[in-house]
Amino acid sequence: MTEFLPLLIVGAIIGVFTLIFLAAYALERRKKEEPGFERNMPDREIIRRLLRYARPHWKAFALTLLIMLLSIGYDLLSPLLIGDIQALVKEDFALKDLYIRVGVYAGILVVSLLCTYFQAVILQKTGQKILSQMRLDIFSHIESLSHAQLNAIPVGKLVTRVSNDPNAISYMFTNILVTLVKNVMVLLGVLGAMLVLNYALTLMVLCFVPFVVLFTVVFREFSRKVHRRVNNATTDLNTYLSENLSGIKITQIFNQEDRKMEDFLDKSLRLQKAKQSRMLVFGIFRPMVYMLYVSSNLCLFYFGAKGYIQDTAFLGQTITSQILVSFYMYISKFFNPIQTLAEQFDMLQRSFASAEKIFTILDMEPQVVDEPDAIELEDIRGEITFEDVWFAYEPDQWILKGVSFHVEPGQTVAFVGATGSGKTTILSLICHNYDIQKGRILIDGIDIRRIKIASLRRHFGQMLQDVFLFAGDIRSNLLLGLEGVDDEQVWQACRYVNADSFIRRLEKGLDEPVRERGNNFSAGQRQLISFARTILHRPRVMILDEATANIDTETEVLIQDSLEKMRSIGTMLIVAHRLSTIQHADNIILLSQGQILEQGTHQQLLHQKGAYHQLYSLQLQKRELENA
Repeated sequence: MTEFLPLLIVGAIIGVFTLIFLAAYALERRKKEEPGFERNMPDREIIRRLLRYARPHWKAFALTLLIMLLSIGYDLLSPLLIGDIQALVKEDFALKDLYIRVGVYAGILVVSLLCTYFQAVILQKTGQKILSQMRLDIFSHIESLSHAQLNAIPVGKLVTRVSNDPNAISYMFTNILVTLVKNVMVLLGVLGAMLVLNYALTLMVLCFVPFVVLFTVVFREFSRKVHRRVNNATTDLNTYLSENLSGIKITQIFNQEDRKMEDFLDKSLRLQKAKQSRMLVFGIFRPMVYMLYVSSNLCLFYFGAKGYIQDTAFLGQTITSQILVSFYMYISKFFNPIQTLAEQFDMLQRSFASAEKIFTILDMEPQVVDEPDAIELEDIRGEITFEDVWFAYEPDQWILKGVSFHVEPGQTVAFVGATGSGKTTILSLICHNYDIQKGRILIDGIDIRRIKIASLRRHFGQMLQDVFLFAGDIRSNLLLGLEGVDDEQVWQACRYVNADSFIRRLEKGLDEPVRERGNNFSAGQRQLISFARTILHRPRVMILDEATANIDTETEVLIQDSLEKMRSIGTMLIVAHRLSTIQHADNIILLSQGQILEQGTHQQLLHQKGAYHQLYSLQLQKRELENA
């Protein structure tokens, strides 16, 4: 009995750890998951959809598999060669025989290294192609989403989906899948070689496999959750950064730096704790698998040394020093893939979690889409008709209630009214940014739902109060991808809207750098750039939503002059709070709580002595007080 005492001690230690892990596993399974924590998409569905991205590159994966088979030869043959060298050294031998075996070993090693290099290069190139295609698909799909859908998703979350999540999937294609296949093949090959070499010792090694499987299952349960906590914490942090870096000026104005720093620190600590939990899980699993590896080696050496280390019999089979050395190497090659398989299986789950988040975005059906029989609109006259239009952003919370009006081609129509009366909503509906619930909107007598969205919007030019300029230079912001336009045409558009005067004063003119959101230009300069941009794209309908708000008096004069010139281009729709800026409009529509209260020219509405007259009188009194 005493001769088996070392084996009993090893078994007892492994048994204690097994009981601890089983108890921890049972407790973890009973915990309730955080809302939205578990994935809802089956692994099979995720794999099927991911394979669509891999299918065009099947030749590269087939070549990688062939190269991988060559590299596996080193894992299978090297222990046998080392064992053969051990047997050779043990007896009298010619130095030439040793050189031959060492040379063969070195040759196999070189071939394995070359195979590993070419395999990595091919996979990295293929993975980057898949990554680029996936990012392109996500970005283009996000562009197709409606305004309502984009408003419902934080920008930081979308940034994470486009930038971070595809990286995990790329790693799956470039490393995980191939390594999983290789490790399975190495395991089967090593197991076969061990059985041929000595089935008795192989059975001894296989006694540790159930514990490896058990530890792996427990590890998978914990690691899957901590990886998801890390992913969720990263997304929350990115979302917070995206929002607060964009609004950092407001934070400074209201002296809220300390509170925002506390919020940021809280989210950073959540990410830190999630990553520490992941490190803890890996820090426990790796030593456990290593303990099983060391235990199997101890058992090997014990049985090998038993009987004075020389030609010991175990279960009827002789254990020579050659077999002992080969088995020692095979055990290492047997346990390394097992440990790697467990870790990479977890990474595979992490990739699946990222893939599901990406597919969640890709599965979002755009709410505003072209009708099957939608037509291409080559040109429009600019006639606009609203027929009993009802619209609500949220169910039963009507923003527009039976709105009807008609705009003749070339007319200038202004919309006025209190905040929330539906002015901006009307402009958004004309561009088909949202679908209406009731009624019809006609462009040149055609329902906009029968017109392709891209074709419709091509004929509209929008100039908003908050002008958005992209990082780059003035020229790129004016053209926005427009081709076939030379500098003379650009300057002509700038002169037309009085933007040329300030652009010429800039050091680099049209090549003057534009920082993020154009924050190196004043509000008036940004507005003039947006006017010039609109003119360059030659719209038939121009939309101005509070385009003259929040600018200085001098710039307002320039903008008013630009607006007068632009009225001759086509139909113009204006939303304005300053009634003095729309006195020359052909029709003024006064909205109140989603309904048309009054409409007519400036003089007609003043003559009616109604709500418009009261609003105009109040603004006139306010201006007189300001000038007093």
